[in-house]
Amino acid sequence: MICLNTADVRRTLCRVIPRMSAGPDNILGRVLRKCAEQLVDVFTDILNISLSTTIVPTCFKTTIVPVPKKSMVSCFNDYRPIALTPIVMKFFERLIMRHIKTQLPPSLDLIQFAFRKNPVPKDDAITTTLHLATWTIRTHTHECCS
Repeated sequence: MICLNTADVRRTLCRVIPRMSAGPDNILGRVLRKCAEQLVDVFTDILNISLSTTIVPTCFKTTIVPVPKKSMVSCFNDYRPIALTPIVMKFFERLIMRHIKTQLPPSLDLIQFAFRKNPVPKDDAITTTLHLATWTIRTHTHECCS
Protein backbone atom coordinates (compact mmCIF):
# COMPACT_ATOMS: atom_id res chain seq x y z
CA MET A 1 0.00 0.00 0.00
CA ILE A 2 1.15 3.53 -0.75
CA CYS A 3 1.65 5.76 2.27
CA LEU A 4 2.49 9.41 1.67
CA ASN A 5 4.75 11.28 4.05
CA THR A 6 4.48 14.94 5.06
CA ALA A 7 7.77 15.87 3.35
CA ASP A 8 6.50 14.72 -0.06
CA VAL A 9 3.11 16.38 0.44
CA ARG A 10 4.81 19.62 1.58
CA ARG A 11 7.15 19.60 -1.42
CA THR A 12 4.24 19.05 -3.81
CA LEU A 13 2.10 21.75 -2.15
CA CYS A 14 4.99 24.22 -2.40
CA ARG A 15 5.27 23.50 -6.13
CA VAL A 16 1.63 24.32 -6.88
CA ILE A 17 1.60 27.03 -9.53
CA PRO A 18 0.20 30.16 -7.81
CA ARG A 19 -1.58 31.46 -10.92
CA MET A 20 -3.28 28.09 -11.55
CA SER A 21 -7.00 28.69 -11.86
CA ALA A 22 -9.27 27.30 -9.20
CA GLY A 23 -11.24 24.15 -9.88
CA PRO A 24 -14.87 23.52 -8.94
CA ASP A 25 -13.89 23.83 -5.25
CA ASN A 26 -12.78 27.47 -5.82
CA ILE A 27 -9.48 26.90 -3.98
CA LEU A 28 -6.75 29.00 -5.60
CA GLY A 29 -3.26 27.69 -6.28
CA ARG A 30 -1.64 30.62 -4.48
CA VAL A 31 -3.63 29.82 -1.30
CA LEU A 32 -2.46 26.20 -1.30
CA ARG A 33 1.13 27.28 -1.90
CA LYS A 34 1.20 30.08 0.70
CA CYS A 35 -0.56 27.95 3.34
CA ALA A 36 1.40 24.75 2.60
CA GLU A 37 2.94 24.59 6.06
CA GLN A 38 -0.46 24.88 7.78
CA LEU A 39 -2.16 22.43 5.39
CA VAL A 40 0.48 19.71 5.05
CA ASP A 41 -0.60 17.56 8.03
CA VAL A 42 -4.30 17.77 7.16
CA PHE A 43 -3.73 16.91 3.50
CA THR A 44 -1.32 14.09 4.34
CA ASP A 45 -3.99 12.52 6.57
CA ILE A 46 -6.79 13.00 4.02
CA LEU A 47 -4.71 11.60 1.15
CA ASN A 48 -3.51 8.59 3.16
CA ILE A 49 -7.07 7.81 4.28
CA SER A 50 -8.17 8.06 0.66
CA LEU A 51 -5.43 5.63 -0.38
CA SER A 52 -6.16 3.14 2.41
CA THR A 53 -9.93 3.13 1.81
CA THR A 54 -9.58 3.42 -2.00
CA ILE A 55 -12.20 6.16 -1.93
CA VAL A 56 -11.55 9.56 -3.50
CA PRO A 57 -13.34 12.34 -1.61
CA THR A 58 -16.19 13.80 -3.65
CA CYS A 59 -14.74 17.29 -3.37
CA PHE A 60 -11.57 16.07 -5.17
CA LYS A 61 -13.45 14.70 -8.16
CA THR A 62 -13.58 16.29 -11.58
CA THR A 63 -16.71 18.17 -12.53
CA ILE A 64 -17.85 18.31 -16.16
CA VAL A 65 -19.27 21.70 -17.11
CA PRO A 66 -21.13 22.31 -20.38
CA VAL A 67 -19.81 25.40 -22.17
CA PRO A 68 -21.62 26.75 -25.24
CA LYS A 69 -19.69 26.46 -28.51
CA LYS A 70 -21.58 29.39 -30.00
CA SER A 71 -23.74 32.25 -28.77
CA MET A 72 -27.07 30.82 -29.93
CA VAL A 73 -27.58 27.39 -28.36
CA SER A 74 -30.30 25.25 -29.95
CA CYS A 75 -29.37 21.67 -29.00
CA PHE A 76 -27.05 19.56 -26.82
CA ASN A 77 -24.44 19.40 -29.60
CA ASP A 78 -23.97 23.15 -29.22
CA TYR A 79 -22.16 22.52 -25.92
CA ARG A 80 -18.57 21.48 -25.31
CA PRO A 81 -17.84 19.45 -22.16
CA ILE A 82 -15.07 21.05 -20.07
CA ALA A 83 -13.50 19.06 -17.22
CA LEU A 84 -12.69 21.06 -14.08
CA THR A 85 -10.35 19.24 -11.73
CA PRO A 86 -9.56 20.64 -8.27
CA ILE A 87 -5.91 21.61 -7.76
CA VAL A 88 -5.82 19.32 -4.72
CA MET A 89 -6.61 16.33 -6.95
CA LYS A 90 -3.91 17.38 -9.42
CA PHE A 91 -1.24 17.39 -6.75
CA PHE A 92 -2.61 14.11 -5.32
CA GLU A 93 -2.22 12.58 -8.80
CA ARG A 94 1.32 13.97 -9.00
CA LEU A 95 2.23 12.28 -5.69
CA ILE A 96 0.82 8.94 -6.86
CA MET A 97 2.56 9.25 -10.23
CA ARG A 98 5.92 9.71 -8.46
CA HIS A 99 5.31 6.50 -6.54
CA ILE A 100 4.30 4.59 -9.67
CA LYS A 101 7.41 5.81 -11.52
CA THR A 102 9.65 4.38 -8.81
CA GLN A 103 8.01 0.98 -9.34
CA LEU A 104 8.63 0.89 -13.11
CA PRO A 105 11.52 -1.25 -14.29
CA PRO A 106 14.48 0.64 -15.78
CA SER A 107 14.25 -1.60 -18.84
CA LEU A 108 11.19 0.00 -20.39
CA ASP A 109 10.75 -0.23 -24.12
CA LEU A 110 13.28 2.03 -25.87
CA ILE A 111 10.53 3.83 -27.73
CA GLN A 112 8.60 4.59 -24.54
CA PHE A 113 9.19 8.34 -24.27
CA ALA A 114 6.53 9.44 -21.78
CA PHE A 115 6.84 9.10 -17.99
CA ARG A 116 10.60 8.52 -18.02
CA LYS A 117 12.73 9.64 -15.09
CA ASN A 118 15.05 11.55 -17.45
CA PRO A 119 12.71 12.56 -20.25
CA VAL A 120 13.87 12.09 -23.82
CA PRO A 121 13.46 15.23 -25.93
CA LYS A 122 10.27 15.30 -27.96
CA ASP A 123 12.39 15.58 -31.12
CA ASP A 124 13.66 12.05 -30.46
CA ALA A 125 10.10 10.77 -30.18
CA ILE A 126 9.11 12.49 -33.44
CA THR A 127 12.23 11.26 -35.26
CA THR A 128 11.70 7.69 -34.07
CA THR A 129 8.04 7.76 -35.11
CA LEU A 130 8.85 9.16 -38.57
CA HIS A 131 11.63 6.60 -39.03
CA LEU A 132 9.32 3.74 -38.06
CA ALA A 133 6.54 5.04 -40.34
CA THR A 134 8.93 5.47 -43.28
CA TRP A 135 10.40 1.99 -42.74
CA THR A 136 6.91 0.47 -42.58
CA ILE A 137 5.81 2.22 -45.78
CA ARG A 138 8.99 1.15 -47.62
CA THR A 139 8.64 -2.45 -46.45
CA HIS A 140 5.00 -2.71 -47.47
CA THR A 141 5.60 -0.92 -50.78
CA HIS A 142 8.50 -3.27 -51.58
CA GLU A 143 6.37 -6.33 -50.74
CA CYS A 144 3.50 -5.11 -52.94
CA CYS A 145 5.72 -4.29 -55.92
CA SER A 146 7.77 -7.52 -55.86
